[in-house]
Amino acid sequence: MVTVWDRPIQRRLWEVIVSGTVARVTEISARSDTSFEDAVNVGLDRANATLRSVKSAWIKEQSVDVENGTIVAYRVNLLVTFVLE
Repeated sequence: MVTVWDRPIQRRLWEVIVSGTVARVTEISARSDTSFEDAVNVGLDRANATLRSVKSAWIKEQSVDVENGTIVAYRVNLLVTFVLE
């Protein structure tokens, strides 16, 4: 497990076939104190730092952390596709 924003990133892997190539899909959870868009960027930055040939990402889920009726964090689960070499 790797960590982003002091939270573990959870990953699940699947293999898919994309137009004659083989790709994997990994699920990444990322968190931001600012916005959903920033959480997506945090997740994609981390994916690009560890994976080669990232081709796409799909937002599977979004959620927020709430304290005292106020949003304190934004979370996304991303399905990131990358082509295997």
